[in-house]
Amino acid sequence: MNKSDILKYLNDISGEVKELSLRIWNNPETSGNEKESSNLFRNILKSYGFEIKEIDGMENAFIGEYGNGSPVIAVLGEYDALPGLSQTLDIKHNPVKINGPGHGCGHNLLGSAALGSVLAIKKYLEETKTSGTIRFYGCPEEETLVGKVKMIKAGAFEGSDIALSWHPMNANVALDKAYLANNSIKFKFHGISAHASQSPESGRSALDAVELMNVGANYLREHVIDSARIHYTITNAGGAPNIVPKEAESWYFVRAPYRKDVEEITERLFKIAKGAAMMTETTVEYEVLGGCYEKLPNNVLFDLTYKNMVEIGSPSYTEEELKFAKDIQESLDPKLVEAEIKKYIDSDEKVFLHQGVLEKEKASSVVVSGSSDSGDVSWLMPMNLFLTATWPLGVPAHSWQATSSSGSSLGFKGMFYAAEIFSGIMYDLLNDPKLVEAAKDEFNKRTESRKYVSPLK
Repeated sequence: MNKSDILKYLNDISGEVKELSLRIWNNPETSGNEKESSNLFRNILKSYGFEIKEIDGMENAFIGEYGNGSPVIAVLGEYDALPGLSQTLDIKHNPVKINGPGHGCGHNLLGSAALGSVLAIKKYLEETKTSGTIRFYGCPEEETLVGKVKMIKAGAFEGSDIALSWHPMNANVALDKAYLANNSIKFKFHGISAHASQSPESGRSALDAVELMNVGANYLREHVIDSARIHYTITNAGGAPNIVPKEAESWYFVRAPYRKDVEEITERLFKIAKGAAMMTETTVEYEVLGGCYEKLPNNVLFDLTYKNMVEIGSPSYTEEELKFAKDIQESLDPKLVEAEIKKYIDSDEKVFLHQGVLEKEKASSVVVSGSSDSGDVSWLMPMNLFLTATWPLGVPAHSWQATSSSGSSLGFKGMFYAAEIFSGIMYDLLNDPKLVEAAKDEFNKRTESRKYVSPLK
């Protein structure tokens, strides 16, 4: 059984993988609530002979393992949805449920592609008796950026040699650098309530403190690195306006390309919060809800990923699929669509879907400015990352257009392409121990002077 045989088997089970993806898409569950989704994955893996290992304290996380010996390859799967992004399979905004959840980040595709690939490689290991172990990691709570961080704290990734990851997007590209490191923090201010008109001098407004902190944070933006991001919401603004708010709360995200920058900016933000409390004679307490790292590069896995993307070849599309992509694209700002087309294709022509694979030389210019707890895994072992085109060019993640595309045949084609890439990479790693050692050697050199420290205390 060779690589082409593995890909043929993957095609044979494609119906089951597509059905799983659709079931997840039709029953979106937000971070921390992925009970049915995680059980769907568990049950399929069990039926194929995988051993299921549970993770203490995490009902919706698990490991599905098959094989014996080295290397031990971890394939990362996710399945959580986003609040407020409910959407039918339509070219216009048409939610299934107003303000309901939806797969606007394509995690119904992400987890299903990972699962399809481990089923195909399980078949290969079974038939050839090749030494090696594959692990499917069922990873919840990615959208809140804490799932894998919690799993790491629980020791779930111990014993793995290499991790493989991908993400649905609107281009086919292997990535070396990716993700912004992140901290998620809630600030709770405590004041004194009073009648806002009759005795305002008796009150100390927690809401004033929140607002002053926000002003300070906005001034801080002038004095951090250009690539840093500071964003917030007010999660508790008090009650009736005739009562001086006794309690108020804000929720901040701090992002930057490197974990050390996030930590430095966060310390400055703590000082701003304390200053706001001093100005208003209130008190403040803060809780770091979680945090994550940027992806650590690994050139060996980057090259291997790119090689398989080119060897396997990206999908082709029907006229009906191209029309769907065109109609979705027309719901977007034409300037944003045009900018994205030029980023990937450098063309003045109207292009609806990215086909082919972005050249290695251009991959370094692709910026993934979101955050992911997958970055933390890359600090434990060598990890790759690639994107495939599951949405039309111009579609942003976390949008209704992404939700609709993730339930369409466009999404499924990108998903199967990802499963094929995973399978090809695993085949190469299982049959060439030098690749595994080279990836691990590079990882060890990159982490000689800086080790992973969990953002969770």
